Amino acid sequence: VCAHQYNAVFDTVISCDAAGILEYWRGSEGRYMQPACVKFTSKLDTDLFEFVKVKRPPLALCVSPGGLEFATLSHDRKIRVFKFLTGKLTRVFDESLDHVTELQHRKPQIPTMEFGRRMAVERDVEKSGSFGNLVYDASGYLLLYPTILGVKVLNLHTNRLVRTIARPENFRVQQIALFQGRVNRNQSTLTIEQEAAENPNLEKDMPDPTLFVTAFKKNRFYLFTTRDAASSRAAETDRDVFNEKPSKEDIIAAIDDGDGQRIFETATLHTSMGDIHLKLFLKECPKTVENFCVHAKNGYFNGHIFHRVIKQFMIQTGDPQGTGVGGESIWGGEFEDEFHPSLRHDRPYTVSMANAGPNSNGSQFFITLVPTPWLDKKHTVFGRVVRGMESVVSIGNVKTNPKTDKPYEDVTIVSI
Repeated sequence: VCAHQYNAVFDTVISCDAAGILEYWRGSEGRYMQPACVKFTSKLDTDLFEFVKVKRPPLALCVSPGGLEFATLSHDRKIRVFKFLTGKLTRVFDESLDHVTELQHRKPQIPTMEFGRRMAVERDVEKSGSFGNLVYDASGYLLLYPTILGVKVLNLHTNRLVRTIARPENFRVQQIALFQGRVNRNQSTLTIEQEAAENPNLEKDMPDPTLFVTAFKKNRFYLFTTRDAASSRAAETDRDVFNEKPSKEDIIAAIDDGDGQRIFETATLHTSMGDIHLKLFLKECPKTVENFCVHAKNGYFNGHIFHRVIKQFMIQTGDPQGTGVGGESIWGGEFEDEFHPSLRHDRPYTVSMANAGPNSNGSQFFITLVPTPWLDKKHTVFGRVVRGMESVVSIGNVKTNPKTDKPYEDVTIVSI
C-alpha cells in the first residue's frame, strides 16, 4: 500500500497499492469489506482503475470534510478528484513539468531566470520521490497543494484557480497543513452585523486561517496567514525565527570567535574619497551582516576598488579581482538571500548585496544613489548610509568607461 486515507463520514478506508489498485474497505465491524453506502456493485462501473491504466500510483490522498470527494497526487504530477460514492473521476489538474513549461512560455508566471532555477530544484525534488500532499479547506470547496510555482488554491466548485500562495518565496514547498478554526470564542454567538463591523474589540475572535508548510531541503517550517508581515502590528516582531541545528560552518565560526566581537551594528568605510558611515541591520539579516563584518574585520575589503559606478543608480565594490565576477563569503562560496519586509530599496544610500541570481551572495555589495524599488526581493538590504552621503555622491559622479561602468581613476576602500 502506497497511500491510504480514512473517510470518517462513511467509516471507510480508501487505499491504493503500488499496482494502482484503489480499494474501499471498512474496519473489523464491517469485516474489512466494501461499504454498503457506495452506489456501484462492480469497480468496472467506476474510474477506480485509473491508476492501473496510467501506471502511476498516487503518492498522496486526501478526503474532503464532507466525505463525498477525495483527491490524489500521482507520480505523473496530476491531481485527480473522485466522487466517493460513485467512484467516478470528476477533475484532473495537470501540474507536470511539460505543462508548466508550456504555460511559462505562453504567459510567463515568474521571471525566466527564476523559472530556470526552480526547474533545476524540481529535478532534485523528483529524485526524492516526494512532491507533497493535498489539503481540503473546511468547506470542501477549496483544494490546496504545492507546485513549482507555490501552493495553489483551487475552487473545485467553480473549477478556477483562486490564488497561489508563496509564489515569490525562494523555497520549494513540499508538505502543507491548514488551520482554519478560532482560538478564542465568546460565550455568546456573534450576529452577522457584528461579524461585518470593523470593531477592534472583536478582532481577536475573528478566524485567522494559517497555512503551515515545510520546504525541500529546509530545516524549518513556514507560516502563511491573512496578516500582513509589513503591517504596523507585526513590525514589532521578527518575521523569521532561526531555530534549526547550526551547520558545521556556524559551529566552526563560533569556536573561532575567541578573539573578540565578530558582528557590529555600525561600520565606517574609509575610502579614497572620504568616509561613509553605515548602520547595519543585524537583527533583520544576521547572516549577511556577519559576512560583511567578518570580512571587514579580517581586512578582506582593504584595497578593493569601486569597480562599477553608474550615475543616478549605484556604486559597487567588494570584489578582490575588481572585475565584478570575483569574491566569496566568509564560509566559502555563496549564501542565501535574507529579505525582510521592512527593508526595501525605497530611498537613496541603501546598502545591498550584489548577486548573480537568487541565493548567490558572496562579498560584493553596492550603495544606491536613488530609490530602486525594482531591486526589492532580488537583493538583500543589510544597511543604510547615515553619514558621509557627500562621499557617496562624489564617487557616483566620477568619470567611467561607458562600456564597463568602471571608473577611469581607481576609487578604493582604504579600510573598514
